[in-house]
Amino acid sequence: MRIFIACLAGFSAAAAFAQMGGRAAINPDHPAIQYWRRDSQDPVAELVRKLADGSAVLRADPKFGLLPSLLEELRIPVESQILVFSKTSLQSAQIGPESPRAIYFNDSVAVGWVRDSPMIELAAHDPEQGVVFYTVTPNVRGGPSFSRDSVCLSCHHTASTLGAPGMLVRSIYPSVTGLAVTGLAGTATDHRTPYSERWGGWYITGRRGPLRHLANAVVGGVRGGAAAVGAVDAIREPPPERFSIVSYPAPTSDIAALAVFEHQAHMMNLITRIAWTSRVAVHEDPAGRGAPIVDSAARELVDYMLFIDEAPLTAPIEGSSGFSEKFSAQGPFDSKGRSLRQLDLNRRLMRYPCSYLVHSTPFQALPADAKAAVYRRLWEVLSGKETDPRYKRLSADDRRAVIEILTETIDDFPEHFR
Repeated sequence: MRIFIACLAGFSAAAAFAQMGGRAAINPDHPAIQYWRRDSQDPVAELVRKLADGSAVLRADPKFGLLPSLLEELRIPVESQILVFSKTSLQSAQIGPESPRAIYFNDSVAVGWVRDSPMIELAAHDPEQGVVFYTVTPNVRGGPSFSRDSVCLSCHHTASTLGAPGMLVRSIYPSVTGLAVTGLAGTATDHRTPYSERWGGWYITGRRGPLRHLANAVVGGVRGGAAAVGAVDAIREPPPERFSIVSYPAPTSDIAALAVFEHQAHMMNLITRIAWTSRVAVHEDPAGRGAPIVDSAARELVDYMLFIDEAPLTAPIEGSSGFSEKFSAQGPFDSKGRSLRQLDLNRRLMRYPCSYLVHSTPFQALPADAKAAVYRRLWEVLSGKETDPRYKRLSADDRRAVIEILTETIDDFPEHFR
């Protein structure tokens, strides 16, 4: 079985970097990257190889097509289902408040599924290439046909994805059709975004108390032409009243899963960014004079992975699908039974403020100089050597717990942390 690649035109290998929205974008065609030329080792590419040699089979479900079998093969829990009804994807014509797109995810793959569509969208994080995009459709014999996609990069290779192909979660002000309302700007979101600006165009289920957000709503009107949250007349209805929930594999759009997915998307992009930055720097100057740019990328990554600028939860949230329990049970655990996957959901997202993606294959596969720069910066922050007031939000107990979990669960973690 082949993956057909549709190359994106317009990139020049003449320069390693170009400006993109104020951020230096890394050229995917650079000899150190070769995004389109190198074979991908991401989980979707691995599944395609298994399908080709017969060690895996995708079976069509009479109701949901290839989706259930695809989720099973990629080890993606159906409890991760989150629903977005804004017209902000490849299949926007088929998406709206009555027919939202479902997204399912694990640490390395996101699957987008639209009801009654033969096409399934996939985004997979490759240890070297970053996020790679695919579509899968049934072929004439009824089996799956995978294609590597380039159209997605019109949105997924921008300043919002840090100048490299990556993940993107957006909040918009949707009209009754799911289109963004003219004059009301949306935003890319992650765990730093205030909750009052999150989830426009999304459905959420689960307990959330008095937490302000933009989910489960369409814009009924804008008073005085003002593009402000207070000027929006929102129509709020719970998801089951807006569409037939039985038409989806799960009856939920889990609020905890969406919050985790938001964190994960930007963290994946930061991992790709520092990996690509390191590879380009080494290629351009093997003597190592590119180290400062790698150190800068490491500082940005560590700030995010330690949740330094996380927006506080102003009210507790609680998932509705079982995602929280399944996610938290994965580990790895230290000798005290602690894991970076354990959720808080009362005052912040994670119980221990360090991203679980430090255990991911792409992070562990970082170039040696990039990983060393990240570990150096982690030590500066967690040891207290970094004295900037921004880092005071990490309590002594938080720092100690994160160090102990990391030293027990990562084999190559530096000895001086112990």
